[in-house]
Amino acid sequence: MSKINSLIKCKYCGFFSANSENCKNCGALISFKKEKKLKEESFKKQQIELAKIELENPGLAIRLIRHPFFIYQIAGWILHSVFLIISAVGAFLAWFIAMVAAG
Repeated sequence: MSKINSLIKCKYCGFFSANSENCKNCGALISFKKEKKLKEESFKKQQIELAKIELENPGLAIRLIRHPFFIYQIAGWILHSVFLIISAVGAFLAWFIAMVAAG
């Protein structure tokens, strides 16, 4: 079987390269598959870094709950409970309004 020569034009210098991932004239990456793979890897790394940042920097209530001084821990639990109650009341109101609107 003979290899099919594929000519790819470099988007930077306009030089045509055959069966290569990089331009033979300027060295730029011209393989679309390789470029797509590199972008996907970069995106995955960014998402992992964002997840690490979110895990390392919890919210105020969680930081207070983990504090070694017990008064701050109590304040953290109170704040956490207030957020939970407000969220539950809001969810109930949203459900109730949806049920009333549905008839």
